Order: sequence, then C-alpha cells, then structure tokens
Amino acid sequence: MSNHLSQKFEEIVGTGNVLASEVDRHNYAYDAAVLPPQLPALAVRPETPEALGRVVKTCNELGLPLTVRGSGTNLSGGTIPSEGGVVVLTGALNKIIEINEADMYAVVQTGVVTAKFAAEVAKRGLFYPPDPGSQAVSTMGGNVAENAGGLRGLKYGVTKDYVMGMSFYDVDGELVKTGSRTVKCVTGMNLHGLMVGSEGTLGVFNEIILKLVPPPKASKAMMAIFDDLGKASETVAAIIAAKIVPATLEYMDDFTIKTVEDFAHAGLPTDAKALLLIEVDGHPAQVEDEAAEVEAICKRIGATRIQVAKDAVERNKVWEARRAALSALARVRPTTVLEDATVPRSKIPAMVGALEKIAEKYKLTIGTFGHAGDGNLHPTILTDKRDHAEFTRVEAAIDEIFDVALSLGGTLSGEHGIGMAKSKYMVKEVGQGSIMYAKRLKAAMDPKNILNPGKITGA
Repeated sequence: MSNHLSQKFEEIVGTGNVLASEVDRHNYAYDAAVLPPQLPALAVRPETPEALGRVVKTCNELGLPLTVRGSGTNLSGGTIPSEGGVVVLTGALNKIIEINEADMYAVVQTGVVTAKFAAEVAKRGLFYPPDPGSQAVSTMGGNVAENAGGLRGLKYGVTKDYVMGMSFYDVDGELVKTGSRTVKCVTGMNLHGLMVGSEGTLGVFNEIILKLVPPPKASKAMMAIFDDLGKASETVAAIIAAKIVPATLEYMDDFTIKTVEDFAHAGLPTDAKALLLIEVDGHPAQVEDEAAEVEAICKRIGATRIQVAKDAVERNKVWEARRAALSALARVRPTTVLEDATVPRSKIPAMVGALEKIAEKYKLTIGTFGHAGDGNLHPTILTDKRDHAEFTRVEAAIDEIFDVALSLGGTLSGEHGIGMAKSKYMVKEVGQGSIMYAKRLKAAMDPKNILNPGKITGA
C-alpha cells in the first residue's frame, strides 16, 4: 500500500519529493506540542501551486487524511498528522510574489518564513508587525492557520488583522479566491476571515494577500524592575488604564529572569522578582510623552529602578533575551509545557497570583513570561514526562490554569491555537452549540473529513 501511494504521489510531485522512509515518517509525526507522535504514511513536497492542488484532490479521492506542515513549530498539536495519513510540506512554496509599496500590500506563498518576509518588507520602507516567537523559522501559512500573535500584538494586532485575502484549495482541488488587494472589499462572503485560525481543517492555503503599514518614526524601550510580582502585574493594568498603548509590554517572573540571564547573558537583573519590558513607538514627540508617563506609572506603583535603552544595540539585546525565554526554560528539564491562556488585561494581577498558587499546590516549577499588555501570559511548566506521577500533577495544573483563565473572563488560547491539545476544553469556553455548528460547517466543506481531522473540535 505504501509503495502504491508513493508512486501515486510521485506522478504529481516528482520522485525526490515523496518521503516515505521510516526516518522521514518519524520526522513528521510530531510538532512542538507535548503529545504522542502519530506516524503518517508519507510526506509530500509540492513545488508548484498546481501540484499542491492535485495532492489535495488525490487525498480526497483516496480518503487519505491530509495535514499541511510548515516548520512544525505549532504548540498545540495542530500539525501532528493522522496515523497513515499524508503530510504536505510547504517548504518549496516559498516565493514572495509581490511587495507593493504604493498600495502597501504583499502577496506570498505559504512556505515563506515570517522573519524573512518582514525583513524584505522593511527593505522597502514598510512594516509587517506580527512577530511570533518562532518567527525565525515559522511560515506565513502556519501563522495564518493559527492566527499567530507576538510581542507587538498589544498595539498592532495579530495575523488576522493583516490578511486582506487569499486563495486556497478546497477538498476537490478547486482553487477558491477570496478578498482583494484593495483596502475595501465586500465582494462575496468573507471566506478568508473564516480560514484564518482554521488550523488547516477547511482548506489548503495557496497564496495570501497581506496588509503592510508604515513603520513608526521613533521608539523608546525600557526595563522596569520590581521586587514584587503583584506590583509588576498591577503596573500592567495601570498603564493600559491610563489609555497608553505601548508597542510591547512584556512580563517575566523571577525564575524566568534567572534562567534567561544564565542562557543569554543580556544583563538582566537576577535579583528582581519580576520585570516589565516596555516599548513605546510612534511620532517622536508622542514617544517622549508616553515614555515619561509610563516611567511615572512604574515608579508610582513600585518599580525599584527603570533602565532606558541608550541605543539600538542595547534595545535589541534586551528583546533578544525576551525572545530567548522559551529556549532558556526548555534547558531546565526534559519536558517543557508552554501554555497561553489569556485574560482581560485588568485581570493580569489575579492571573499571576493564581499561577503562583497553582505551582505551589501541585509542587511544580512554572516559569511565567509573556505578553502581559494584551493579557496573554505563557506559564511554562518544566517537568519530565517520563515521571508519570509528576506529569499527572502537570495535567491537573493545566486543567486548573484554564479554569482560572475562563473564570476571569479569559480564553483558552491567545495565539497558539487549539489543535489537539486543547480541544477537550472547548466546550467549557464556547459551549456545545458552537462546537456542533463548527462540525456541521466542516462536514459541509470536507465531507470525508480528510483536512487535518481531530483538530479544534476533536474527532
């Protein structure tokens, strides 16, 4: 059966683009989520849009589950394939088709790496704000499928705010076009809005049209240092309440600070209980005014000291340290469970306090960092999955983290998606009616349930 499938797909994508060895199958059996791997029958790497459409059509005709994979950085199991299914690799579909400076948009294929795209846009004097932590390797298709966020989400929004349109393949291999290169477009249903965050369950992306914006004229970054977690979290709420919207407003607890400093040697204060990394941007005069007001708020609530970056080198060093948080924490124990439960910004103090209590209750090491300005914290549980007793406590702690977030009016995921990891919790947040509606929608668009089955709403 495997040889027959290989030959079938080789006719579409070429001999060198069908990967069916045992090693290849294991390579694509998992992603960055802490979930059991599932072996696909094979992986295929289409090099043209036409081949991509034919692969989708063939999978549907044969009733083969299909999972699209960019770089596999997904943290919720969204790119773990079905047993015996087909993994579609987008790495060869990596062209930036157009960057239009006059009308401020771009058109990309799905395999374009996020950071590479942002850098090419910057060369043209424009700005693509979404900056997920995995941007150095994550792909634009994956960003859209998961509605990825990032450090700048507080001011600039997330991926959905920049998708103007797209084309995608339905299960019959037909190309569907939606949206436009124009600022306004109400032609037909907003299908691209439906596709954003759909985690590959409704169609297979071909090209994506993305909005670009002018870059800020000035910015100022600072680090506010606290001797108390509560004061740091209260400061976050106070800055937002003052009607100031920083470009970034990031949080690190003491364990994360020490771990990152040991890893990155960025000059972080290891004696601090918490710190906030804050950047304001915009017109130079506005930046100076808002930076002064933010400093005043930090001092009023209890920052022990505030360090303002003197130049771009100093600024970049601090932000590189923040981006290294997950890598640094992952060195501590064999298994890293990174969550992204998100709460209203005014509830950050309550969520931070709850995380401290949960870590103590279940006797676990939890390092917390994240996008505090938009309520999106990343409690990171450091454990060893081989220790069954400890991992049972981890699972109980995760349940409680989600329960607390929902009780505070929050959500299961701010940017990582639902995938397989969080599908069992969905009913708690959205109710059975929403789940059944989504299932009926998927059944209409994908009658054989081949498109990334088991994700978001479960089996």
